[in-house]
Amino acid sequence: MAPVLITCALTGSIHTPSMSPHLPVTPDEMVAQGTAAAEAGAAILHLHARDPETGRPSADPAHFMAFLPRLAAGTEAVLNLSTGGSAVMSLDERLAAPKQAAPEMCSLNMGTMNFALYPMAERIADWRHDWEKPFLEGSDDLVFKNTPRDIATVLREMGETRGARFEFECYDVSHLVMLAHFLERGLVRPPVFVQFVFGVLGGMDAHPDNLLHMVRTADRLLGRDYAFSVLAAGRHQMRFAAMAAGMGGHVRVGLEDSLTIGPGELAPDNAAQVAKVRRIVEELGRRPATPAEAREMLGLKGAAATAI
Repeated sequence: MAPVLITCALTGSIHTPSMSPHLPVTPDEMVAQGTAAAEAGAAILHLHARDPETGRPSADPAHFMAFLPRLAAGTEAVLNLSTGGSAVMSLDERLAAPKQAAPEMCSLNMGTMNFALYPMAERIADWRHDWEKPFLEGSDDLVFKNTPRDIATVLREMGETRGARFEFECYDVSHLVMLAHFLERGLVRPPVFVQFVFGVLGGMDAHPDNLLHMVRTADRLLGRDYAFSVLAAGRHQMRFAAMAAGMGGHVRVGLEDSLTIGPGELAPDNAAQVAKVRRIVEELGRRPATPAEAREMLGLKGAAATAI
């Protein structure tokens, strides 16, 4: 089996600062936690930005550039910028920072979907910021929009124009069908890196049968020149990572996807999750890929070809 690509998603746009004091928000926190995650074994850092004053998800390129150059200088990890941002952002907003940074890699959600976060609001009694509770509760009427036209725009702007490769986030079987459609059109070219996403209310639930079905479907639709990675939200994170690694796949962890390190125990930082999944991977007889190996496996253009 190939070495395991460990991706660490540092902060995301789902969790809010009131949920964990360890969620990185400021540029200093992003740099410290990103560097530590890379040192623990993450070859890829999946990156969102936040307003350092309020902790709110941000699409502002200035918020990204406050930490991206420092991460690039302090680690060899692949810097993977989200084009998903937050479901409340427009496509132009979501693409502003990736277009400016021209990174080696971007994430790309392969469909429009419900993105329901509101059950999380019931678990919080003390709120740090006044935007958090309405943001979560309002997600019962929230749709993340990524139409075929939107997807084609991202593929052209980030792929054809800027040479980025993609982490194709697939929350359902229909997203694999859409990915195969763009592969047939020639807007996606192999090798294809698919991120199966489980446990988000609006997408697939985190059941092992769904993982097996997604792998079989990807085998049928995408052919042999693809690799899959797995992330599962919340308490399912490490169980699904172990399944993925055992099946020859790759793994994603990080505080974007889960705030815990064990039942009822908050992770002290992103590096703790990376270290735990590294132990799982190694106990299964595999090893983490280095950043250099990640670049070779995914056909990346190299850090020197970015604008970071």
